[in-house]
Amino acid sequence: MPHVIDAHQHFWKLDLPFDYSWLDAPELAPICRDFLPEDLLPHLKNCGVDFTVFVQTQHDVEENRWVLGLAERYPFIAGVVGWVDLASPQCEAQIEEFRQHPKFVGVRHITQDEPDDDFIVRPEVLRGLKVLQKHGVPFDLLFYVKHLRHAVTVAREVPELPLVIDHLSKPRIRDHAFEDWEPHFRAAARCPNVYCKLSGMVTEADWKNWTPDDLKPYVEIALECFGPQRCMFGSDWPVCELAASYEQVFRTLDDLISGLGPDERAAILGGTAQRFYRLPLD
Repeated sequence: MPHVIDAHQHFWKLDLPFDYSWLDAPELAPICRDFLPEDLLPHLKNCGVDFTVFVQTQHDVEENRWVLGLAERYPFIAGVVGWVDLASPQCEAQIEEFRQHPKFVGVRHITQDEPDDDFIVRPEVLRGLKVLQKHGVPFDLLFYVKHLRHAVTVAREVPELPLVIDHLSKPRIRDHAFEDWEPHFRAAARCPNVYCKLSGMVTEADWKNWTPDDLKPYVEIALECFGPQRCMFGSDWPVCELAASYEQVFRTLDDLISGLGPDERAAILGGTAQRFYRLPLD
């Protein structure tokens, strides 16, 4: 049987010296507590998920070290997408340090929170992305819809760098909106080095009243544009718990792709992530 892989989840521990101030927002109160590997394990067992990929929450290399330590203790953590300072002269030294750990498999920057909407195409940031390309370290694009226009620029600047759009770039699912998102999403998909995570959708829908039918057209567009070989499942746990349980997220996507063939479903539920991040599973 192919491995089932959750390509996008997080941990946090509020007494660590990191900046968790974003969790202070009143609407985030349900997830303003510790979420650690032992909290995730029961959900993985319930859904038959074999492995996960942790994705950074901090612009701090110390989080990389903390989670790589967790990955040594919990075999289900197959990969860690960490952070390095792309704009810094230290970028390459940081990459060289973390690439020594076999479970360091990618980098992300929380681009959506940058005050400059053009952050990701700044010359110094593109230089950092070229360092990732040199070392073969994939990069996660965490965008709002307003940033999605930059995906093509980045993909062309670093054509050998595997890029993945997190959460479909957060389309306005609660508004059933497509017009501001779909053209740029389709353009990104025409770049062969760009992939897509089928993740983070329930929290872009109506948290209390979403249905699978709300998500279905977005999943269908993603599959039409990228194909199963460039799409991967991600739970976005524990953020997803604002709108749905881990089990609901997994089973909803599983149902939405139930009409595909077994090889296509296996790609979305694990094969694409394993290939994209070159996960050390064997």
